[in-house]
Amino acid sequence: MPIRRAAVLIAKPDRDADADRLEAVLRAHTHLLARAQHIDDAPASPEAEDADLIVVLGGDGTLLSESRRHAPLDKPILGVNAGRLGFLAEFTIDDLEQQAEALLTADDLPTRRVPMLRADLTSNAGTTTAHALNEAVITAGPPYRLIELGVSIDGEPGPAVRGDGLIVSTALGSTAYNVSAGGPICHPAVDATLITPIAAHSLAFRPIVAPADAVIEITPILINNDNGTAGTTLVLDGHTQLRVRDGDTITIARNGEAVQLVTNPAGSYWRTLIDKLHWAKPPSLRER
Repeated sequence: MPIRRAAVLIAKPDRDADADRLEAVLRAHTHLLARAQHIDDAPASPEAEDADLIVVLGGDGTLLSESRRHAPLDKPILGVNAGRLGFLAEFTIDDLEQQAEALLTADDLPTRRVPMLRADLTSNAGTTTAHALNEAVITAGPPYRLIELGVSIDGEPGPAVRGDGLIVSTALGSTAYNVSAGGPICHPAVDATLITPIAAHSLAFRPIVAPADAVIEITPILINNDNGTAGTTLVLDGHTQLRVRDGDTITIARNGEAVQLVTNPAGSYWRTLIDKLHWAKPPSLRER
């Protein structure tokens, strides 16, 4: 007999028509506990504790936000793309409509566990902790002058990077800010942490791939903090922002938590690279 999972739908605002279609699919193949609206910085959906599946409708930013929020529950999260790129959200509504019966009522959902990063910002006032699924970025911030950061890995002092900042990325996040800054694309199944400079003031400071369990410590040497409200900042997943000041220390390592993302059985990571990121696509040539 097919399984009827308890599900919660969380939809990005202004997507009512898409949410209605998705709700109809879920009501046909699951026991839908609630339909909630995605709200930045809101707590986890209370119904999610009783759910077997959390379905998120929106872009990759919405999926990242809801994944961080619900990570402690360790529930499968299925992303349905309603944004422009949809690299992390593997399903479209059409995909889910076509696969719903086989996928949602199967004994086991196809998932991959994505470990999260933990960033500890330690200052004289104490330690502030935040988490990321894609990346932790130390960015110059206003007034956008060159900054310098000391880097150590597993307690071994490393080089200092001078430039616009530094990205510490998960394999999943390698196709986000990391690849835009010239870092390597890394399949999400690879257990690794990527360290990529942003506009390094040196041809010799190249991106590196470190073991997934590496502990990366970053110390400000020269930063922008002469402005009372803005300056060098630690940014997690493009959302959480923590101001960095002289004397602070940033420690980035694997968090103990992981997120279960439902994968598309009809999808392909390599096909997604080609279709959505246009991997190795040649320049377009106008016909003469």
